[in-house]
Amino acid sequence: MRFGKIEYLNLLTFDIFLKQYKTTSNFKSILNLKKNYPSRLNKEFLYNRIDAGFISSIAGINSHYKSRTCKVGIIANKEVWSVLLIDSKTTMDYQSATSNALSIVLGLTGGVLIGDRALKYYYDNENKLDMLDMATLWHKKTRLPFVFGYLCFNKYGDFYQKLAIDFNKKVGKNKFYKGIKIPHYLIMPYVKNIGISKKFAQQYLKNIYYTIGTKEYTALIRFYRELRLKHIKPPKRF
Repeated sequence: MRFGKIEYLNLLTFDIFLKQYKTTSNFKSILNLKKNYPSRLNKEFLYNRIDAGFISSIAGINSHYKSRTCKVGIIANKEVWSVLLIDSKTTMDYQSATSNALSIVLGLTGGVLIGDRALKYYYDNENKLDMLDMATLWHKKTRLPFVFGYLCFNKYGDFYQKLAIDFNKKVGKNKFYKGIKIPHYLIMPYVKNIGISKKFAQQYLKNIYYTIGTKEYTALIRFYRELRLKHIKPPKRF
C-alpha cells in the first residue's frame, strides 16, 4: 500500500496518529517513501503511483463523486495562516492547485503563497495588512470552513475508511484533540526547518482540524460548484 504524505506542519497530528496506529510494519515502512508538496502528490495519485493520500481538494473531485474518499481532510475555519495572498504581482503557487483555484473563485489578484513558506511569511511580517488569509475570505463569503486537502484512495478502500474512522475517534471532534499529544521532539524539527517559534507552531495547529462533517461536506460541494461556474478545470492525468 503506497500512501502519499504532504510534508507540511499541518499534518503533524495525523503523522503522530499513524506512528501509534496498529497496522502492518510494511505499511509503516513505506510511509516516508512518498512525501512531497500537494500538487506533486496530485500527479502521483492521478497516475496511480500512490494508492491513497491527502490530495488537494480540487484534485479529489472525481474521487469525491466516485465515493473514494474518507471523512478526513485538512480543514480551516475563519483563518489558516498558511494559505495567503500577498501583495505582489499575480502569481500562482506551483505547490497547490486548490489554493490557486480558490484565489480565482474569490476574485483575488496577487501572489498565492501556501504551506510552510506561507507560514514563515506570516510569522515574519508583523504588518498583516500586506497579506490576505484565504480561509478567512472564504468564510466571509460562505460562512463555511474550507477543506484544503481530502483523504482519497484508489485502492484498499476498506483499510483507509477504517483508518479514517479510527483517526476521527482518536483526534476528537473538530479542534479538540483529545487523544493525540504532540511531543516536543516531534514538533521541533518543523519549528527549526520553517524558522518559527514552538509557541507559534502550536497556535497555528489550533487553526487546523480534520473531521469532515456536514458543514465541511457542504463546503466541498460549494467549492466544486464554484469551480464549474468559473470553468476552472481540476488537474487531470492527461
